[in-house]
Amino acid sequence: MTRAPANLLALRSLLLTHLDNAPGPDDLDPAEVGIVGDPAHRGGYHCGSDRVVAGDYSVVESPRDRTGLTLDAAALDVGQFEVRSGGRTHTMASFSLWCVAQCAANAADTRDIREIIYSPDGSTVKRWDRLGKRSTGDSSHRWHTHFSFFRDAIKAGRDQRPLFRRYLSSIGLLEDDDMTPEEHNWLATVHKNLTVLDGRYPIGQIYTRMAEGRDDTGAPVTGNWNLQAMTKQLTALQTTLNALMGKDFTDEAAIIEGVLTGLTPEDIAAAIPPTIAKQVADELSRRLVA
Repeated sequence: MTRAPANLLALRSLLLTHLDNAPGPDDLDPAEVGIVGDPAHRGGYHCGSDRVVAGDYSVVESPRDRTGLTLDAAALDVGQFEVRSGGRTHTMASFSLWCVAQCAANAADTRDIREIIYSPDGSTVKRWDRLGKRSTGDSSHRWHTHFSFFRDAIKAGRDQRPLFRRYLSSIGLLEDDDMTPEEHNWLATVHKNLTVLDGRYPIGQIYTRMAEGRDDTGAPVTGNWNLQAMTKQLTALQTTLNALMGKDFTDEAAIIEGVLTGLTPEDIAAAIPPTIAKQVADELSRRLVA
């Protein structure tokens, strides 16, 4: 029988932990967060291999789905809610729009999401489709938002919570320092590699100034971080580093010059991803004082 996989059950639990009994007129109820379709449901990502149909779009349109097909469902429905946090009201519609924007920006923690079917206004139904094959859905999505995940990601047991943790953090329902072990390890690696360069090369100096809350002139930084830009620029930096890995440089200066090619101080200053920006600043400030 089609079953609910552990990684989607963990995601369901995360959302209910923070949106059920949240402040506001309409919290998210357990009955509104579903993974497996009802017994009559046939075809689509809410079904596992025992319920898919001939030519099922959730299987045939992507090799990620064909190779990942198991008895596991690969979808999550999130129902209506209206909660208050951080002085603002947050709803299913605003949640959906935030998630779609992250997918459209190709944020790293969205790449296992195949589609989101949602309503931005309670009337029109839209679909964001990573494969670009559809743009709408049926009217039931006026009162719930549907997430489909590529089946290979579900089969692999990959954690699908990071994107939704970011959402909950962005609206103030989850502390910013609630990082996964993988995120902590990533932070430690970034800190080690970049601080080695401090005092010798511009990239390390810029990184240290940013952690202290200063710009490239030494003046205090004011205003909000552009979190989307940080993620985008970090991806660009990683692409540059990947390209350099295949080259045979004979000296350290050539390596640094290659890394910095095409990167402005603004690019570097925007490279800390939103999930760890505060942790980086706090940790570097602590070490610089010590």
